[in-house]
Amino acid sequence: MSGDPSKTFYLETFGCQMNVHDSEKVVGTLIREGYRQVETVEQADLILYNTCSIRDKAEQKVFHRLADYKKLQKQGKKFGVLGCVAQQEGEKIFERAPHVSLVCGSASYRKLPEMLVQLEGGQLESAQVGYPQSTVGEIPPLAGENASVRDDASNTILDSQSTDATSFRSPAPSPAGRGISRGAESEFSSSRLGTRDSGLVRITGLDDRQTDECFETEFTARTNPHRGYITIIEGCDKFCAYCVVPFTRGKERSRTSESVLAEARQMADLGYTEIQLLGQNVNSYKDPEGKRGVKRTFADLLAAVGEISGIRRVRFTTSHPRDFGRDIIDAIDAVPSLCDHVHLPVQSGSTRVLDAMQRLYTREQYLERISWMKSAKRDLAITTDVIVGFPGETESEFAETLSLLDEVGYDGIFTFKYSPRPNTPAISLEDAIPDQEKARRLEVLMARQREIQVAHSRTYVGQNHEVMVEGYNDSRNQWIGRTSQNKTLNFTSTAAPKVGSYVEVRVTTSFPNSLVGEMVV
Repeated sequence: MSGDPSKTFYLETFGCQMNVHDSEKVVGTLIREGYRQVETVEQADLILYNTCSIRDKAEQKVFHRLADYKKLQKQGKKFGVLGCVAQQEGEKIFERAPHVSLVCGSASYRKLPEMLVQLEGGQLESAQVGYPQSTVGEIPPLAGENASVRDDASNTILDSQSTDATSFRSPAPSPAGRGISRGAESEFSSSRLGTRDSGLVRITGLDDRQTDECFETEFTARTNPHRGYITIIEGCDKFCAYCVVPFTRGKERSRTSESVLAEARQMADLGYTEIQLLGQNVNSYKDPEGKRGVKRTFADLLAAVGEISGIRRVRFTTSHPRDFGRDIIDAIDAVPSLCDHVHLPVQSGSTRVLDAMQRLYTREQYLERISWMKSAKRDLAITTDVIVGFPGETESEFAETLSLLDEVGYDGIFTFKYSPRPNTPAISLEDAIPDQEKARRLEVLMARQREIQVAHSRTYVGQNHEVMVEGYNDSRNQWIGRTSQNKTLNFTSTAAPKVGSYVEVRVTTSFPNSLVGEMVV
């Protein structure tokens, strides 16, 4: 569907892979409703921001953006805030940015068509979609952890699939790539809210964390014709002390394995060769409906996707150590298409700090899971997330984290300075560690990891690796490839491989964050 030329929209995305994929589904929904996507704010009638609130810096970016473009309201443009900031701040966004007309949390994306009808109608009353007024903005007593935290991170791994501290203007979608919808219908209700500007329609979609529904749509506007995301579980029930995600994303809720497999098969039929399964805690997946009474575990689902004809690579992110079973490694051993890479966030190397973080495992339990990976039949790359400066972290406890880096030998880490976030248990803790000391610890951590990566990368020189060709770097005269271990391998070639194809490359040079090689002809 090309869309109504008179209904245009612009969407900018902040945050992690979950947000990027949510935006693909939002774009597909808007196009289905007759909207046409444009490349600039100035061209759009409807301006949307899909937001991240995992760090204060990411949250402030959105409000700066809204302030920058407030002047465009006089031209009749409408503004909407989607995602985690929308769910966290709720109707307070209308007070901070009165020109905003739509506030929609990720749990309410399935109701976007109804909200768009309200927005187009321009009613002078505020509308709330899908549940009684009494539940609007209801805040649970605790909030928890998104193990795939990425925004505003310092990282020592080059990963083109991560979306650290950045924003994305959604490009025009590929004609291929669609999801599978359950076809669920949602209720509609509206109520009047007292606002200072009664001339603006105010629409909210702010489902509380008790929703059992996932955002499934058959109109996913995927932007990469070779690699695609599938969300298999939404929300988080872990309630780590530092993170807002259970509030902004709701409780854990899984799609049926059959709907996931149907979407994966459809992607394979459309020519996709790599699939990445997504979830805040992807390995916490629980099949709500089994076929013939048999419910698939996460490892079962992972293997089943990997066995689909045409799919050459399957990745998954992000896993929580508490739910990481040995059966996942068994599946990787058994199914060649499952990639040689596991991202398992540790956050701290100190058991006492892990307990204060409410991470639900000890250092020893985490290392047990690492031992399973190291005993796998294939050489698995291991990456992680680390937070420094959590309230009460001593110098000796920080040293335990440094020793963990040495013991595991990570291929890459994403590092963060602790910062308090709204509604989280840790916000009540005295943050006695000065920011200057947090910055020092971050630098020490990254320097230690760099040494590890330099030594580890050298071991790849002389090896052959299969890469998916991702593009061409004109400034370096090199093709860009990615290995099964999720390592960037830039290479030269006398021939011109097709983007999306798989070629063999011999590694000739190593750097801390990437490899360089020559295509084997």
